[in-house]
Amino acid sequence: MTASRKVIITCAITGGVHTPSMTPYLPISAEDIAKASLEAVEAGASIVHLHARDPETGKPSQDPEMFKAFVPEISHRSDAVINITTGGSPLMGVEERLQPALQLKPEIASLNMGSMNFGLFPIADKIKEFKNSWEEGFLRATKDTVFKNTYQDIEYILSSCAENGTRFELECYDTSHLYNLAYFADKGLIKPPFFIQTVFGILGGIGSHPDDVSHMKRTADRLFGKDYIWSALGAGSKQMSIASFSAANGGHVRVGLEDSIWEKPGELAKTNANQVRRVRSIIEGLGLEVATPNEARELLKLKGSVKY
Repeated sequence: MTASRKVIITCAITGGVHTPSMTPYLPISAEDIAKASLEAVEAGASIVHLHARDPETGKPSQDPEMFKAFVPEISHRSDAVINITTGGSPLMGVEERLQPALQLKPEIASLNMGSMNFGLFPIADKIKEFKNSWEEGFLRATKDTVFKNTYQDIEYILSSCAENGTRFELECYDTSHLYNLAYFADKGLIKPPFFIQTVFGILGGIGSHPDDVSHMKRTADRLFGKDYIWSALGAGSKQMSIASFSAANGGHVRVGLEDSIWEKPGELAKTNANQVRRVRSIIEGLGLEVATPNEARELLKLKGSVKY
């Protein structure tokens, strides 16, 4: 893969991992998610990766009505590529997770490419006081939960969204997930270019050492050659270092409060937009340019903007 002169910034606005007790800056309400998304786009993100939350408790939700409360505003007030999760949270079943993408038919939906341990439980011991009753149980449950993404689950999502023209952000947390993607590609169930989002630093997935990042990229290069678009995200404190590695080695980047709530050690990040500005400065410091939403659409072969 040759180095791209146009680097796509994806911003993951709120996610389904962090809880309100971890940071007061996590977008919770529809208004907050829309505002944070629009600010991220203004700062340079071309794709916004979207989850929803119960506005009263902050609990992750895959209720399509929750998404319908903020997706239209984002689509009408920006030209951003809208990416709707099918991941939801590790404690949800695939049918529940699929509904927002199935009903809203976005340009992109995320797709987890394999089952895995997804360990959030160590975080619970670091929180002195929980704001909501659901949070501690949610985190501790991941000690004995497999985030289920079987071949049947993945095929179900691919086939369900096929007629909608939705393409996928293929989230790969380990090398086995790349091989799972190769299986579906060989079967003709997914067509290139593959937008592969390699994920580093989640307990249960591959680590965040530079050797881990290089290994994932080498494996993807060997399996997919020129048929894929590579992006990378680092969880927590490794967010910017892994983004820097990706941008410097021909890839694209993902930032946002879903992936890291930290600005720097000991200091919470206050906005998604500031993370976008930070990674944009890294990209431009490397002599590269940030892709516009329409340039991202062209590179990823998307169906085009959807107005809700």
